[in-house]
Amino acid sequence: QVQLVESGGGLVQAGGSLRLSCAASGRAFSTYFMGWFRQAPGKEREFVAAISRSGVRTEYADSVKGRFSISRDNTKNTVYLQLNNLIPEDTGDYYCAADPVLSTVLPTTAGPYEYWGQGTQVTVSS
Repeated sequence: QVQLVESGGGLVQAGGSLRLSCAASGRAFSTYFMGWFRQAPGKEREFVAAISRSGVRTEYADSVKGRFSISRDNTKNTVYLQLNNLIPEDTGDYYCAADPVLSTVLPTTAGPYEYWGQGTQVTVSS
């Protein structure tokens, strides 16, 4: 069973930055597509970013393009999300997710992701 543990969340002012980390268990991390999702209070969970097995291919939600950056280090079983130029609308719980199914399509919806972390909270004040 794959376990994902997020860290790095916190309270920041608008314009600030955070770097979220997601540590994964197991030997198959490098075969997983990885994604980040977030959920604001009272809203549905939404896609934020995804990264391919090698880290070469990435996808971003329009709302975070140019501000967030996803990366991974397969030697450390870790995926990262760099959040820059934060705005209050970025507030929410951020979840790391893993898609273990081998595919050429990098998923930008929650369905294909089978493993999820418990989340880390990001709060952006104005």
